[in-house]
Amino acid sequence: MKLFYAPGVCSLSPHIAFHEAGIPVELQKVDTKTKAMEGGGDYREINPKGYVPFVQLDDGSYLGEGPAIVQYIADLKPESKLAPANGTMERYHLQEWLGFLNSEIHKGFSPLFKPTTPDEYKVTVKEQLAGRFDYISTQLKGKQWLMGDTFTVADGYLFTLLGWTRWTGIDLTKWPVLNDYSARVAARPAVQAALKAEGLLK
Repeated sequence: MKLFYAPGVCSLSPHIAFHEAGIPVELQKVDTKTKAMEGGGDYREINPKGYVPFVQLDDGSYLGEGPAIVQYIADLKPESKLAPANGTMERYHLQEWLGFLNSEIHKGFSPLFKPTTPDEYKVTVKEQLAGRFDYISTQLKGKQWLMGDTFTVADGYLFTLLGWTRWTGIDLTKWPVLNDYSARVAARPAVQAALKAEGLLK
Protein backbone atom coordinates (compact mmCIF):
# COMPACT_ATOMS: atom_id res chain seq x y z
CA MET A 1 0.00 0.00 0.00
CA LYS A 2 1.02 3.58 -0.52
CA LEU A 3 0.19 6.56 1.71
CA PHE A 4 0.14 10.01 0.16
CA TYR A 5 1.13 12.36 2.96
CA ALA A 6 2.60 15.69 4.01
CA PRO A 7 4.67 15.94 7.21
CA GLY A 8 2.69 16.65 10.38
CA VAL A 9 -0.68 17.22 8.76
CA CYS A 10 -3.74 14.98 9.16
CA SER A 11 -2.09 12.18 7.16
CA LEU A 12 0.06 11.54 10.25
CA SER A 13 -3.00 9.84 11.77
CA PRO A 14 -3.18 6.93 9.26
CA HIS A 15 0.62 6.84 9.17
CA ILE A 16 0.56 6.12 12.92
CA ALA A 17 -2.17 3.52 12.36
CA PHE A 18 -0.05 1.68 9.79
CA HIS A 19 2.83 1.47 12.26
CA GLU A 20 0.58 0.47 15.17
CA ALA A 21 -0.95 -2.31 13.04
CA GLY A 22 2.45 -3.45 11.79
CA ILE A 23 1.42 -3.03 8.15
CA PRO A 24 4.22 -1.98 5.77
CA VAL A 25 3.39 1.11 3.74
CA GLU A 26 5.17 3.04 1.01
CA LEU A 27 5.24 6.80 1.56
CA GLN A 28 4.64 9.35 -1.18
CA LYS A 29 5.29 12.91 -0.03
CA VAL A 30 3.03 15.62 -1.39
CA ASP A 31 3.41 19.40 -1.34
CA THR A 32 -0.14 20.33 -0.39
CA LYS A 33 0.31 23.92 -1.62
CA THR A 34 1.73 23.25 -5.08
CA LYS A 35 0.19 19.74 -5.40
CA ALA A 36 3.56 18.47 -6.63
CA MET A 37 4.70 15.02 -5.53
CA GLU A 38 8.23 14.31 -4.41
CA GLY A 39 9.98 12.74 -7.37
CA GLY A 40 7.65 14.41 -9.86
CA GLY A 41 4.02 14.38 -10.88
CA ASP A 42 0.84 16.33 -10.22
CA TYR A 43 -0.96 14.91 -7.19
CA ARG A 44 -4.33 16.10 -8.51
CA GLU A 45 -4.08 13.55 -11.30
CA ILE A 46 -4.26 10.86 -8.62
CA ASN A 47 -6.56 12.60 -6.14
CA PRO A 48 -8.71 15.37 -7.66
CA LYS A 49 -9.52 16.61 -4.12
CA GLY A 50 -5.88 17.64 -3.86
CA TYR A 51 -5.47 16.99 -0.15
CA VAL A 52 -4.07 14.20 2.00
CA PRO A 53 -4.38 11.56 3.35
CA PHE A 54 -5.00 9.27 0.41
CA VAL A 55 -4.13 5.60 0.18
CA GLN A 56 -3.49 3.38 -2.80
CA LEU A 57 -4.55 -0.13 -1.83
CA ASP A 58 -2.80 -3.31 -2.87
CA ASP A 59 -5.34 -3.91 -5.64
CA GLY A 60 -4.59 -0.51 -7.17
CA SER A 61 -7.79 1.17 -5.97
CA TYR A 62 -7.82 4.24 -3.73
CA LEU A 63 -9.35 5.27 -0.42
CA GLY A 64 -9.58 8.80 0.92
CA GLU A 65 -10.70 10.65 4.08
CA GLY A 66 -8.80 10.02 7.29
CA PRO A 67 -11.58 8.49 9.46
CA ALA A 68 -12.38 5.95 6.72
CA ILE A 69 -8.71 5.13 6.11
CA VAL A 70 -7.84 4.49 9.76
CA GLN A 71 -10.82 2.18 10.22
CA TYR A 72 -9.81 0.27 7.10
CA ILE A 73 -6.29 -0.14 8.49
CA ALA A 74 -7.64 -1.27 11.87
CA ASP A 75 -9.93 -3.84 10.24
CA LEU A 76 -7.02 -5.31 8.27
CA LYS A 77 -5.41 -6.26 11.59
CA PRO A 78 -8.22 -6.78 14.11
CA GLU A 79 -5.75 -8.35 16.53
CA SER A 80 -4.15 -4.90 16.89
CA LYS A 81 -7.35 -3.74 18.64
CA LEU A 82 -7.03 -0.35 16.96
CA ALA A 83 -10.82 -0.42 16.49
CA PRO A 84 -13.54 -2.44 18.22
CA ALA A 85 -15.33 -5.04 16.11
CA ASN A 86 -17.85 -3.81 13.56
CA GLY A 87 -21.44 -3.87 14.76
CA THR A 88 -20.58 -3.39 18.42
CA MET A 89 -21.59 -0.38 20.46
CA GLU A 90 -17.91 0.22 21.15
CA ARG A 91 -17.31 0.61 17.38
CA TYR A 92 -20.06 3.21 17.19
CA HIS A 93 -18.44 5.10 20.05
CA LEU A 94 -15.16 5.02 18.15
CA GLN A 95 -16.94 6.46 15.12
CA GLU A 96 -18.51 9.05 17.40
CA TRP A 97 -15.03 10.15 18.48
CA LEU A 98 -13.70 10.17 14.91
CA GLY A 99 -16.67 12.27 13.80
CA PHE A 100 -16.19 14.74 16.63
CA LEU A 101 -12.46 15.06 16.02
CA ASN A 102 -13.00 15.50 12.29
CA SER A 103 -15.73 18.13 12.45
CA GLU A 104 -15.07 19.97 15.70
CA ILE A 105 -11.28 19.88 16.09
CA HIS A 106 -9.76 19.21 12.66
CA LYS A 107 -11.96 21.67 10.79
CA GLY A 108 -11.86 23.99 13.78
CA PHE A 109 -8.16 24.54 13.20
CA SER A 110 -8.56 25.37 9.50
CA PRO A 111 -8.99 29.17 9.83
CA LEU A 112 -5.82 29.39 11.91
CA PHE A 113 -3.74 28.10 9.01
CA LYS A 114 -5.13 30.56 6.47
CA PRO A 115 -3.09 33.77 6.08
CA THR A 116 -6.23 35.64 5.02
CA THR A 117 -8.10 34.93 8.26
CA PRO A 118 -8.55 38.20 10.22
CA ASP A 119 -6.76 38.25 13.58
CA GLU A 120 -9.96 39.06 15.45
CA TYR A 121 -11.62 35.96 14.00
CA LYS A 122 -8.64 33.82 14.99
CA VAL A 123 -9.33 34.83 18.59
CA THR A 124 -12.88 33.51 18.25
CA VAL A 125 -11.62 30.29 16.66
CA LYS A 126 -9.18 29.70 19.51
CA GLU A 127 -11.96 30.26 22.04
CA GLN A 128 -14.09 27.64 20.27
CA LEU A 129 -11.22 25.17 20.23
CA ALA A 130 -10.57 25.84 23.91
CA GLY A 131 -14.14 24.78 24.66
CA ARG A 132 -13.63 21.56 22.71
CA PHE A 133 -10.37 20.92 24.57
CA ASP A 134 -12.21 21.43 27.87
CA TYR A 135 -14.68 18.73 26.83
CA ILE A 136 -12.02 16.23 25.76
CA SER A 137 -10.13 16.84 29.02
CA THR A 138 -13.19 15.88 31.04
CA GLN A 139 -13.68 12.74 28.93
CA LEU A 140 -10.05 11.69 29.42
CA LYS A 141 -9.98 12.12 33.18
CA GLY A 142 -9.13 8.81 34.80
CA LYS A 143 -8.54 7.14 31.43
CA GLN A 144 -5.35 6.36 29.58
CA TRP A 145 -6.89 6.61 26.11
CA LEU A 146 -10.09 7.98 24.58
CA MET A 147 -11.76 4.55 24.61
CA GLY A 148 -10.42 3.53 28.01
CA ASP A 149 -7.49 1.16 28.43
CA THR A 150 -7.04 0.37 24.73
CA PHE A 151 -5.22 2.63 22.26
CA THR A 152 -7.31 3.08 19.11
CA VAL A 153 -7.11 4.97 15.83
CA ALA A 154 -9.00 7.82 17.52
CA ASP A 155 -5.97 8.39 19.74
CA GLY A 156 -3.65 8.65 16.76
CA TYR A 157 -6.00 11.22 15.25
CA LEU A 158 -6.33 13.29 18.43
CA PHE A 159 -2.55 13.25 18.93
CA THR A 160 -2.08 14.56 15.39
CA LEU A 161 -4.53 17.39 15.96
CA LEU A 162 -3.08 18.36 19.34
CA GLY A 163 0.29 18.67 17.64
CA TRP A 164 -1.06 21.59 15.65
CA THR A 165 -1.31 23.73 18.79
CA ARG A 166 2.39 24.53 18.61
CA TRP A 167 1.98 25.90 15.08
CA THR A 168 -1.04 28.05 15.91
CA GLY A 169 -0.06 29.77 19.16
CA ILE A 170 -2.22 27.64 21.46
CA ASP A 171 -0.60 26.71 24.78
CA LEU A 172 -1.52 23.09 25.42
CA THR A 173 -0.16 23.26 28.99
CA LYS A 174 -3.43 25.03 29.87
CA TRP A 175 -4.95 21.55 29.69
CA PRO A 176 -2.69 19.31 31.82
CA VAL A 177 -4.77 16.22 31.00
CA LEU A 178 -4.29 16.78 27.27
CA ASN A 179 -0.64 17.69 27.66
CA ASP A 180 0.06 14.47 29.59
CA TYR A 181 -2.02 12.46 27.14
CA SER A 182 -0.10 13.84 24.17
CA ALA A 183 3.17 12.87 25.84
CA ARG A 184 1.88 9.31 26.43
CA VAL A 185 0.96 8.94 22.77
CA ALA A 186 4.27 10.41 21.61
CA ALA A 187 6.18 7.85 23.68
CA ARG A 188 4.67 4.88 21.84
CA PRO A 189 7.23 3.17 19.60
CA ALA A 190 4.89 3.15 16.59
CA VAL A 191 4.24 6.86 16.97
CA GLN A 192 7.95 7.55 17.26
CA ALA A 193 8.52 5.56 14.06
CA ALA A 194 5.90 7.57 12.16
CA LEU A 195 7.26 10.88 13.43
CA LYS A 196 10.79 9.87 12.50
CA ALA A 197 9.76 8.80 9.00
CA GLU A 198 8.14 12.22 8.45
CA GLY A 199 11.18 14.10 9.73
CA LEU A 200 9.31 15.47 12.74
CA LEU A 201 11.71 14.37 15.45
CA LYS A 202 14.51 16.73 16.47
